[in-house]
Amino acid sequence: MNETAKAISDRFTERFGDHVTVGATLAGITTLDVGVDDWQEVCRALRDDDDFCFDQLTDLCGVDYLGYGLSEWETDDASQEGFSRGVEALGPGRFKWSERPEAGNVQQRFAVVAHLLSYRHNQRLRLRCFAPDEGLPVVPTLVDIWSSANWYEREAFDMFGIVFEGHPDLRRILTDYGFTGHPFRKDFPLIGNVEVRYDEQKGRVVYEPVSIEPRVTVPRVLREDSRYKTDDVDLAADAQAEEAAAQGADDNG
Repeated sequence: MNETAKAISDRFTERFGDHVTVGATLAGITTLDVGVDDWQEVCRALRDDDDFCFDQLTDLCGVDYLGYGLSEWETDDASQEGFSRGVEALGPGRFKWSERPEAGNVQQRFAVVAHLLSYRHNQRLRLRCFAPDEGLPVVPTLVDIWSSANWYEREAFDMFGIVFEGHPDLRRILTDYGFTGHPFRKDFPLIGNVEVRYDEQKGRVVYEPVSIEPRVTVPRVLREDSRYKTDDVDLAADAQAEEAAAQGADDNG
């Protein structure tokens, strides 16, 4: 940690004490973990205190840490066997809820992440608050502190099912009113829950069971420095070409 980052970290620790946990500083942006009970109080202080003056909330989103830190890829031994190689069938959409992978080093599943900007000090800050209950994730709203949080929190509610207590108009913003589930949760099925189409006879949109079969496409994995590696076949072909060229030059000479 450089001197500037350490000074910023010490300033947060001195002001908030045990109410926050100062995380890593990446690209000049420090991360603060804030408890759900201190979420609004800390955010209000970050906005109003002259030492901080984080006037603008630039972004807010939800995060699902289900299976965080666990890898489903076996790329070390995988070879050129097609797009489905190396899959252990534990990724999002490929496991039963009863067999869901648990995060390795994260106690709570759902978190809210907010990004702040201070014009006076020309600084950015990342805040994170974990919802204590996985079954019903609830975090206090920030609308009264930054009005821009309104639609951000509605999006997090719609996509992740995170409830923002005290929000003035918490309802879906991207999906339909009759939509079931939250699409950005890692256990949400890749094919969805229902199909939607317009029925001309009924004159309205109807919901039907999904008719397509689940299909998972796994992208090709490029291992470290693979772009600089050449297959043995290519090496042998190059060697033969060089040998033939050298032989031709000797014959012509």
